[in-house]
Amino acid sequence: MKIRIKFKKYGSMKFIGHLDVMRYFQKVMRRAGVDICYSGGFSPHQVMSFASPLGVGVTSEGEYVDIEVHSSESSAVMVKRLNEVMTEGFEAVSWKLLPDEAKTAMSQVAAADYTVSFRPGYEPAGESAGEFYRRAAALFDAPQVLAEKQTKKGTVQVDLKPLVYEIALREGASQGQTGPVLFMKVSAGSAANVKPGQVLDAFYQSMGEEQPAFAHMARREEVYADLASEAEQERGIHRFIPLEGLGKDIE
Repeated sequence: MKIRIKFKKYGSMKFIGHLDVMRYFQKVMRRAGVDICYSGGFSPHQVMSFASPLGVGVTSEGEYVDIEVHSSESSAVMVKRLNEVMTEGFEAVSWKLLPDEAKTAMSQVAAADYTVSFRPGYEPAGESAGEFYRRAAALFDAPQVLAEKQTKKGTVQVDLKPLVYEIALREGASQGQTGPVLFMKVSAGSAANVKPGQVLDAFYQSMGEEQPAFAHMARREEVYADLASEAEQERGIHRFIPLEGLGKDIE
């Protein structure tokens, strides 16, 4: 049985790197008594894969890990069992049964939602945080938004405009964030993976400035697959669905 688990990562756990998260979830599966499948060979390991590694320092409301199990209780019971053995900073949200032919979450990732807020004490001088983020969002009304990107071959310029599907100021505080936030839905596939820092860098570069270190806090809100056909995607048409939406609850 293929299972997709959605979980949150918050608090001090945002400083835990991806490899440590992988090791942590292997221990969680054992402690929760999950009837997880193991690979064969001389060094068997749990059949487990994560959708998209989360950067250190970024919190998340929507992370995903796929596993294979021999048996399972109801989704509600399995979520409860996971949370009973998880430490503060991790929380299981859902346990979904996937079709047998389902692709891995990693191969399905197409987009992600992020919210960005100012770290307390780092608010801009001379204007409100809301006005700052409103101007940042307005930058993407332009036909082209060029930003510098570091690659193995050096620095190149990329156009972020077609890779940022939505960007807007959202008023009001949210969990773990204070004041206005900048919301963005960006490409997160293997071909083009946009980070919130790149979007902010483009705005600062448009002003001839460098983004201040530690000024902004980012949180990933959701990760999506794209059900649009290749032909539709080439025309800029997308049908995004949260990765958990590709599975169903076990009653």
